[in-house]
Amino acid sequence: MKAGFGYVLLPQPIEEEAHKLLLKNGYEVKVAETPDPEVVAPLMKETSAIILRTGIKITEELLSKAENLLTISRTGGGVDNVDLKSATKHGIIVTSSLGVNTVSVVEHTMALILAVSKCIVLLDSEVRKGNFKIRYKNLPVDICGKTIGIVGFGRIGSGVADKCRYSFNMKVLAYDPFLPSERKREFENWVRFCELDELFGEADIISIHLPLNNQTKGMIDKKYISLMKTGAIIVNTSRGGVINERDLTEALSKKKIAGAGLDVFENEPPDPSNPLLKLDNVVLTPHSAALTKECVRRMAVSAVERVLMVFEGKMPPNIANPEVLNLPKWKHLKR
Repeated sequence: MKAGFGYVLLPQPIEEEAHKLLLKNGYEVKVAETPDPEVVAPLMKETSAIILRTGIKITEELLSKAENLLTISRTGGGVDNVDLKSATKHGIIVTSSLGVNTVSVVEHTMALILAVSKCIVLLDSEVRKGNFKIRYKNLPVDICGKTIGIVGFGRIGSGVADKCRYSFNMKVLAYDPFLPSERKREFENWVRFCELDELFGEADIISIHLPLNNQTKGMIDKKYISLMKTGAIIVNTSRGGVINERDLTEALSKKKIAGAGLDVFENEPPDPSNPLLKLDNVVLTPHSAALTKECVRRMAVSAVERVLMVFEGKMPPNIANPEVLNLPKWKHLKR
């Protein structure tokens, strides 16, 4: 154990390259047998840093057991499995790998858009059943020249918009009340920012890119889904709780909209009784948009690098609770 520091706790294993980076710098690493709270709790006391994946939520109960925890570093871009308020109270810096997964999630979003539009999963299933004549039903639709509606125009949302614009000559609508006006002006030549009801009413494809918080939970509900065209599809690669799953399921089952591509769910994994699993106009993936071989390595290495920065007295990027820096214990950090 490096002098002055406890071990780095991994509730779940991380990629070998990232793990070795910690060891190379002289820090002890402890890997929990499972990410269950009852297993992780006894390991919190001597922990100086946690490198966190998605298998556990770091709650007040867990944080209260840590005596010298300095930082929690998320391998992913979101921090919804950390009690930020509690972490700040305990003086713990929370960071994320924001932006590291952008390319991978953009690619996955485009894959879902194409899979749903072209009915790839359904056609594959029918061919395997011997129903080659399914081709004559002309089920797929083109996306070239259609309108894409982006809800949340951050790194990933704007990346999807860019691909749709350049690769498929699509018109772009966007909704993002938090994007500064000066940033919106940078896109004014090819993006029309509008209100959410207008976007849902006009778009042929809607792609969701919002964080999950008190403002966005259940935000996409029957009110907006009912505005969609009957031939429209919706794709979500952000967080499942942003969409009211019951309202979406009803619209899909009654064919009020054409289809959906979902990488995320209200409850993960979804319950076997979830009616979405039985619908043939939905393409489902297991919250895996960022879990490419290349991206998981980038995210893990980035998470380790931020821990090393904190240990070395440097200001890490992507701090999710910047107010914690007002505490005297962090005044020494070098920018």
